[in-house]
Amino acid sequence: MSKINLLNIVFILMLICSCKQSGEKMQATDSTKQNKSAAPKELIFSKGDKITNNNFVGDAWVEMLVLADSVNRNSVGSVTFAPGARTNWHSHPNGQIILSLSGKGYYQEKGSEKKILRKGDVVKCPANTAHWHGASADKEFIQLAISSRVDGPTEWFEAVTDDEYAN
Repeated sequence: MSKINLLNIVFILMLICSCKQSGEKMQATDSTKQNKSAAPKELIFSKGDKITNNNFVGDAWVEMLVLADSVNRNSVGSVTFAPGARTNWHSHPNGQIILSLSGKGYYQEKGSEKKILRKGDVVKCPANTAHWHGASADKEFIQLAISSRVDGPTEWFEAVTDDEYAN
């Protein structure tokens, strides 16, 4: 067999194999799309327990993931807000970090404009700054809240009015 014929055969075999693999990838992609659209949304963390104190307006749930202790003075909680639910105005002596996991939420510091939060957004709340956060009126919002307990607990204030929430 000549060198040119052998190269042609190798080239044709490579072409056939690559076409077959592309077709298999396309089929896998199509079935993956079908499965994703049919599958229910999976939570990263459990929804947790319904919050029953007076520091929230509407329905919210918390799953405490890390409790502050003498070794690590930070707490981490996954908070799920039903549409329209929100915290009261409050502040943290060491600030707070909010990591948006899903849905659409809001964050506002006293005297500033309300910010829209979506999956992947991060907010660093300054220490001793009154703020609130929660879900948009039409979508659930899930966040991770990271708070230090070094200089004391959260200080809670009045409820966010419907006008403050809407503006």
